Amino acid sequence: MNRLGQSHILAIGGGSFRPGARQGTMEPSGLLRYALDLTGQDRPRLGLLATALGDDQPWLLKMYAAFQAFDAEVSHLALFPQPNVPDPREWILSQDVIYVSGGSVANLAVLWRLHGLAEAFEQAWRAGVVLSGQSAGALCWHVGGNTDSFGPALRPWAEGLALVPYSCGVHYNSDPQRRTLLHESVASGELPDGYAADEGVALHYVGGEFIQAVSVDPGGFAYRIERDGDAGVKEFRVEPRLLTA
Repeated sequence: MNRLGQSHILAIGGGSFRPGARQGTMEPSGLLRYALDLTGQDRPRLGLLATALGDDQPWLLKMYAAFQAFDAEVSHLALFPQPNVPDPREWILSQDVIYVSGGSVANLAVLWRLHGLAEAFEQAWRAGVVLSGQSAGALCWHVGGNTDSFGPALRPWAEGLALVPYSCGVHYNSDPQRRTLLHESVASGELPDGYAADEGVALHYVGGEFIQAVSVDPGGFAYRIERDGDAGVKEFRVEPRLLTA
């Protein structure tokens, strides 16, 4: 848990990792170094979840290898075919920072609630565990966003944990469907006002409030999306703080 006693969420639009020096490997980008630094710990306990990928073992192995360069104590929580730890709630509360993979956010939310993890994550967040993740791992902390969990065509989804009271857009500059659908969903009231992040950009919340965007891409931005009247929407570009890639 972080030493300042604050509740942090780092929602990453994309670009958590970059290709490693050896073929087939990955290295954490500056966005994940930023997440680890938020803990204030010299050797933070980093918990990985790949629920949205069905606890994909190759992904988890790549993550363990990727974080070898960081001074972190890495472990993971799996739910398939059954939890890999005696008490998932206790495991969540014991971490300093959580990182959640991309994948199916709809399936993730159902399984987390089935196993009672939604309450555990809220308790951990309030206690100071830094919650982070990319794509599905970013959407899950919000009210919702748009997702390809149901097929290639994106659909609005509003079943997130709602630790922050906003909608979220991810992969905002790499998938042209996403901006259009998020605007339509906020304009109609299907989703609340919210924030979006380009590739290489993350949204940083303290408590329930957005405080800044951070980026490892000099050309990346964040965005504030607000409903405007009965059927309109306004989008405001947010200049991020540039981190070392």
